[in-house]
Amino acid sequence: QVQLVESGGGLVQPGGSLRLSCAGSGLFFSIYTMGWYRQAPGKQRELVATITSDRNTNYADSVKGRCTISRDNAKNTVYLEMGSLKPEGTAVYYCCAALNFQNYWGQGTQVTVSS
Repeated sequence: QVQLVESGGGLVQPGGSLRLSCAGSGLFFSIYTMGWYRQAPGKQRELVATITSDRNTNYADSVKGRCTISRDNAKNTVYLEMGSLKPEGTAVYYCCAALNFQNYWGQGTQVTVSS
């Protein structure tokens, strides 16, 4: 049974930083493309960043230069370092593992950017 468990969310002030983690189990983690997505209230889920098995990365324009995605295959974990956070970054952040046409999702972690 595949499980993805996100952690690291919380309340942060504008301009602050957070590090999200997503630990995977029940899958051959290293071969999956891992991604972070977010869904703000009343909006559709959107891509934040992805990292392939070869560690090629892709970022949404809205977070380029402020976020870094990385992975530690030995720990079956993918990270999202977020800096210079803005109030519009308030959302539930989801981890996704993708391989061919198969996607697995975590339950999400809430990030609130507010003073």
